[in-house]
Amino acid sequence: MPAPATTYSDDLELLRTSAVAAGIIASGFFRRDVKSWTKENSSPVSEADILVDRYLAASLLHARPTYGWLSEETADNPSRLDCERVFVVDPIDGTRGFLRGEDSWTVSLAVVENGVPVAGVVFAPARNEMYQAAKGEGAFFNGKPLLRSRRPGSPPVIPAAGAVHQEMQAAGLNYTRGPYYPSLAYRLVQVATGKLDAVASRRGSQDWDIAAAALILSECGMDLADVCAGYPQFNRRDVRHGALAALADMSLKPLVHAALIKVYGCPGPDQERVAAELSSDERI
Repeated sequence: MPAPATTYSDDLELLRTSAVAAGIIASGFFRRDVKSWTKENSSPVSEADILVDRYLAASLLHARPTYGWLSEETADNPSRLDCERVFVVDPIDGTRGFLRGEDSWTVSLAVVENGVPVAGVVFAPARNEMYQAAKGEGAFFNGKPLLRSRRPGSPPVIPAAGAVHQEMQAAGLNYTRGPYYPSLAYRLVQVATGKLDAVASRRGSQDWDIAAAALILSECGMDLADVCAGYPQFNRRDVRHGALAALADMSLKPLVHAALIKVYGCPGPDQERVAAELSSDERI
């Protein structure tokens, strides 16, 4: 397949304009009586998720017909594995919060090239917050360079599941328990803003949850890693990831990573069952 003629910046602009339009569509359902149901993995989905997904598929694939497609709300097509560039889409990340009327839900869109995110946006329509990045070109917040702002001397702020908090506290880590945003993409980019200092996430996130945020963090010089496997790889046959830690301060890495490994383990016999049981307290 010939190499795409478009630049990463071209793809980013396409993602940005599509995310804004998707946000307008989703906002029409926000804090209203929305039809919703539960998927096989016990996660919720709403009519808004489906409508936004259909819009994005039509808009993005019309503009880039040679790109592959991977979305939370579309049946997987293995042909994406043969594509050099792939759209990775979560039409509404944080559906639980969306259905509860919380305003930190996002539209999370990325382009992945050969397993690596090269353009990405995390857009929170209800907060009017647009986070975006193209590989090698820096990250931006509402059109301005994304710069981390932090109050000196204050303890690090870290959201995590209860079992992970117990391990970090037992290890003597001095920190403040951070707010839990239902959108994992939104939580991750707050490490870049300085609202959070680390994010500790259970096993089971998927490409569409983290691809855009992973690029934004990388362009800000922040570390995002699977605590067992290192930097996440995308557009593989299995799009699930292990426990993840996003860090602004690398001095936190030993204790945060150790806590996640203690709670969720690394791949091995019975670990999927154990991880599923232990992660139930994060299903807020």
